[in-house]
Amino acid sequence: MLGTLNGALEVREIPMAPDAIQASVEGINEVRDRVPVLTQINVRYRLRVPADARPKVERALETHQAKCPTARSLEGAVDIRWTAEIVET
Repeated sequence: MLGTLNGALEVREIPMAPDAIQASVEGINEVRDRVPVLTQINVRYRLRVPADARPKVERALETHQAKCPTARSLEGAVDIRWTAEIVET
């Protein structure tokens, strides 16, 4: 999802230095019939963006999950949630 988000920002002409976009990801497993099964993924983004770019960044965040091939592949099987901390520079 990070790559999809980064691509969405590039399309919107928002330059992101490698240290200006980060994600931490946590997977949650549940045991079903004695088998661990991935049921949830939590993604936390940290973005440093130009102050005037915030509306575009928020729109990219709103749509990126629906355009991510991995998220779409897991749709219905794994609950994917994300949050974003946006710092304006």
